[in-house]
Amino acid sequence: MTERFTTLQLDQAPEVTAPDGSRVRPLCVLPGTASFAQFELAPGQTAKAVSHATVQEIWYVTSGAGEMWRSQDGREEVTALEPGVCLTIPLGTTFQFRAGEQELRVVAVTVPAWPTDSPDEARFEPGRW
Repeated sequence: MTERFTTLQLDQAPEVTAPDGSRVRPLCVLPGTASFAQFELAPGQTAKAVSHATVQEIWYVTSGAGEMWRSQDGREEVTALEPGVCLTIPLGTTFQFRAGEQELRVVAVTVPAWPTDSPDEARFEPGRW
């Protein structure tokens, strides 16, 4: 079966709260392949640390500033987030992010698509902040 075209304006997407506490606007999905969303944190807000059970992500910062902490297999890294920064969150990575003095906005691709029927996809982990 051929998939239908999907087109969605950001302001038409529902706003939901992710398990980590960030505001999310789920956008387009290629079923079984990938999904795309915008994430936001309020100024000074810190997300809860999580890891994912089955998905990995690519993030791109569109506005604001903040930091991303990633930890996997004994490696840790803190990355400054600012417009133009693109980063990956490989499967099994524990991560946590926080906004600076401005609202932080990122867009992200999730591969495979975010499993809407799995409440255990985001697993809470000890974080840096």
